[in-house]
Amino acid sequence: MKVVHTIEDLRDQLRGQLRVSFVPTMGNLHEGHLALMKLARQHGDPVVASIFVNRLQFGPNEDFDRYPRTLQNDIDKLERARDVYVLFAPDERELYPEPQSYRVQPPQELGDILEGECRPGFFGGVSTVVLKLFSCVQPRVAVFGKKDYQQLMVIRNMCRQFQLPVEILAHETVRQDNGLALSSRNMYLQETERQEAPQLFATLKFLQQQIHAGIHDVPQLEQIAIAGLNARGWQVDYIAVRRRRDLHKPTREEVVAGEPLVVLAAAKLGATRLIDNLEI
Repeated sequence: MKVVHTIEDLRDQLRGQLRVSFVPTMGNLHEGHLALMKLARQHGDPVVASIFVNRLQFGPNEDFDRYPRTLQNDIDKLERARDVYVLFAPDERELYPEPQSYRVQPPQELGDILEGECRPGFFGGVSTVVLKLFSCVQPRVAVFGKKDYQQLMVIRNMCRQFQLPVEILAHETVRQDNGLALSSRNMYLQETERQEAPQLFATLKFLQQQIHAGIHDVPQLEQIAIAGLNARGWQVDYIAVRRRRDLHKPTREEVVAGEPLVVLAAAKLGATRLIDNLEI
């Protein structure tokens, strides 16, 4: 595996390659990331991965400074997995050479709801860095995980709006046996919190089961779910049942008719904020 730190060296490695597949990450890699890279290898060659902790997607009171940076450990994992040909690990100045960088702003109806409402500017930061990385790598295929469901939709929307020749593939959320979605932030959890953390996914399963059972009062179900987690010591930002196609609220008639839905959640357990989702 080649490790490069500049755009010039990256392009040297990829010159003449027409079937590049790409997995952007912020590092601290786990089995979920490695699954994305395995999928990328099935759809293109060579596979490029990136590691870059993007300041633009962190709010002023979020964990940018303490976000785990484990580059050598990540390199070791990628070399053992043998799915990645080039790892692009730029520093901040390489991707943001000017202090007043241009930014991509997603449409409000997608970027300012749910996660975007709780974390203003988050999806603008994500979109900007992904567009920059696409420009550097010029992939034919890029792979993202479904755990970041709204992010996946924002990236697909951006590719449509800018007519980017990149096919966006989604990998199902990779979970522990207890249902907890793999995440770099899981390492922040205390031992007792690790035992409680799977309750977030259990709550989503409860909502899924209730709707499948014919209970169609979505606002009431959301409130029951929020109250249940809060009573267990969580601090819930949102638990929301939305239409898969646009993340807007479904009407009761749509729920009854079987509109494809997804339930999305974000909640803090102690000092750690977890997100998850489940399609219905």
